[in-house]
Amino acid sequence: MMNIDEQIKIIMKGADEIIGLDFLKDKLMKANANKQPLIVKLGLDPSAPDIHLGHTVVLRKMKQIQDLGHKVVIIIGDFTGKIGDPTGKAKGRKALTTEQVLENAKTYEEQIFKVLDRDKTEVRFNSEWLSKLSFEETIKLASTMTVARMLEREEFKKRFDNQIPISVHEFFYPLMQGYDSVSIHADIELGGTDQRFNVLMGRMLQKEYGQEPQTTIFMPLLEGIDGKEKMSKSLGNYIGIDEKAEAMYEKAMMIPDELIIKYFNLVTDIYPDEIQKLKNNLDNNNINPRDVKMKLAKEIVKLYHGEDKAEKAEERFKSIFQKGQIPKDIETVIASKENFDLAEILVSNNIVKSKNEVRRLAAQGGIKINNNTVYSIINVTIDEEMIIQVGKRKFIKIKFK
Repeated sequence: MMNIDEQIKIIMKGADEIIGLDFLKDKLMKANANKQPLIVKLGLDPSAPDIHLGHTVVLRKMKQIQDLGHKVVIIIGDFTGKIGDPTGKAKGRKALTTEQVLENAKTYEEQIFKVLDRDKTEVRFNSEWLSKLSFEETIKLASTMTVARMLEREEFKKRFDNQIPISVHEFFYPLMQGYDSVSIHADIELGGTDQRFNVLMGRMLQKEYGQEPQTTIFMPLLEGIDGKEKMSKSLGNYIGIDEKAEAMYEKAMMIPDELIIKYFNLVTDIYPDEIQKLKNNLDNNNINPRDVKMKLAKEIVKLYHGEDKAEKAEERFKSIFQKGQIPKDIETVIASKENFDLAEILVSNNIVKSKNEVRRLAAQGGIKINNNTVYSIINVTIDEEMIIQVGKRKFIKIKFK
């Protein structure tokens, strides 16, 4: 294993807060001396299995700790998923069925192994121990927490103050998630800053059950490529880990300059000292932010598609956006000359959201046909082959029957 100071440096990279850092140093020293890896826990509620780059922030930190030689345990909340995590919810969540939970869990497993090493990761379902608790043991678990403490949780407090019903079973979600830490004797638990209440519950319950409390590492939430809101598919400001290499690269180049270093810290495995050098150069205007962003984009693509595709995505970006060339790998659609409707083709192929937007973009000079700007899509001249460019980034080739 790497020496303690280096391990701590990597573990701290990008973290928002670490509770129990001194204990962690002791744990790492014992782990080194006994050649016994620490148990690092991440709990996943399998209710939304479609992962984007924002979801990988915690997974990426798990991978870094995994690479240090420690044991990663992913807890799939098949039992807690039937309750539903109340985090961020103004009302109770509808419980998932067993079939929904298992289907989501399967999808989750497929995606998390795009970040974690499958051979070095243990996946467990918390029904393994939670479904076996007797009623007496459940009462004992409930007795460790007061209602007053539960109402400190923001979501519960708001609902209580606004007289919105809170079902008793919802109080069990953080208790059960905390009990997961007791069951696997976790040394470290990771979570986003929005999971603070749930993750700290594990520390408290471990003390109640006579165990050494886990260190908790909270990772910040990642802003999307718009630089404003939390990354979200519903807001369209996301980079999906299943997207094509070219799309990932182009989206990464849209990240605001002020977020470059944060992205390096949270979604790449670049060593902390190298990131600090990049930051110093940016702060002192010794380097063009565009060049640093290209390095970031390439690093992101490399993690999910490999070095070769990352190189090709970068070359494609340079040819299109720096040299103004038309890409060679444009999607081709077949159309009929009869009743030709350019707007319909652009909308149906997800190039533009609506026909009104097509007309607006054309009027603003945002549409080119065979490299010529058109200001109206009415009575467009039809060629045997037409390359349509919308804005700077979107292309489609139309061929006719």
